[in-house]
Amino acid sequence: MDKGDNSGRNGAADYFLDISGEVCPLTFVRTKLLIETMRPGETALIRLRGQEPLDNVPKAVIAQGNSVLSMDKVDPDGDAVSLHHLRIRKN
Repeated sequence: MDKGDNSGRNGAADYFLDISGEVCPLTFVRTKLLIETMRPGETALIRLRGQEPLDNVPKAVIAQGNSVLSMDKVDPDGDAVSLHHLRIRKN
């Protein structure tokens, strides 16, 4: 996880986490650990891949009381499980 990534489409995120090579449940474990280090109002851009993380990570972020700001395909022509960027905010 990196602090201060500027690759976000809607402005710079405070943190960046690449979990595209991870499988569940590690995808949310790593996301949860990142959220625990964040302050309220800070944002993170999370890179993920695969149907299970695409389904489960946003749901778990919301269940923890935080916000999903966006979910965008990195490659719009890719298949449904291609690389995505998930932007979240700690509440």
